[in-house]
Amino acid sequence: DAGPDTIAWHLHHHHQVTVSRATISRYLTRAGLVTPEPGKRPRSSYIRFQAEQPNETWQADFTHYRLADGTDTEILTWLDDHSRYALQVTAHPRVTGPIVRDTFRHAVAAHGVPASTLTDNGMVFTTRLAGGRGGRNAFEHELRRLHVIQKNSTPNHPTTCGKVERFQQTMKKWLRAQPATIGDLQTLIDRFADAYNHHRPHRSLPHRATPAAAYNTRPKAQPSGTRDGDTHTRVRHDRVDHTGVVTLRISGRLHHIGIGRTHARTHVILLVDDLHVRVVNATTGQLLRELTIDPTRDYQPQYTKKPPNP
Repeated sequence: DAGPDTIAWHLHHHHQVTVSRATISRYLTRAGLVTPEPGKRPRSSYIRFQAEQPNETWQADFTHYRLADGTDTEILTWLDDHSRYALQVTAHPRVTGPIVRDTFRHAVAAHGVPASTLTDNGMVFTTRLAGGRGGRNAFEHELRRLHVIQKNSTPNHPTTCGKVERFQQTMKKWLRAQPATIGDLQTLIDRFADAYNHHRPHRSLPHRATPAAAYNTRPKAQPSGTRDGDTHTRVRHDRVDHTGVVTLRISGRLHHIGIGRTHARTHVILLVDDLHVRVVNATTGQLLRELTIDPTRDYQPQYTKKPPNP
């Protein structure tokens, strides 16, 4: 999948042979290995941006990939914006919110906490465009816990996350030349990521450096400041069910809040400020319950049991 620039780099660094880009291009064209794309937008027309330090911004995205036997998979990628270093690339039957959070945690364990992340507006990354329903998802809660700034691309502007999308195109082109089953897909992805990071020069990096060299050369950025004041408030309208319970989803997990059978079928308003919740009768304005959600428990009891007397 190498172009004239990459071939010239390998010839110079591994074989001490200097050949011009134009000469290599002529040979590739003559062999029928170049696909003409006259309508393609020129690279110079794009406004390029690049983080100044490794770990300043991590881009993430997932892409669909169909195996030779027709099995559908999705591949999730975490990529450092400054160096194009592939931090974490994993294959899944389907990418979900908890998978995004867990792979982010694995990348953090291996490479440190980034200062910010950049993704599109998919529901596995953000609930920003979900109309306020459901609150922050699991990934957004993880970012706030680590004080990582979350950045999302503007809808209908896919070039904002162009680095990770370009990586995925290169990876899928390489995978198509290596027929894989679901059992060996991750092994092939790991092999590609190693070659991409350590052995393949990147034309967008200074001196055609490899992503690993660019990632390890400079000091890593870290989260700055704190997000403790970045609270998430929302208002939710609901009705107490016949058992006296109302539900609320926090960090992708559904919690059941005990209100009491006396208020069964009552229409209520939930005033949510992160984990602090007030449940108000929608008709009378009466405060039915005020609590702080215990995120480790599904059911939030109305009354806590007193310890037995000694």
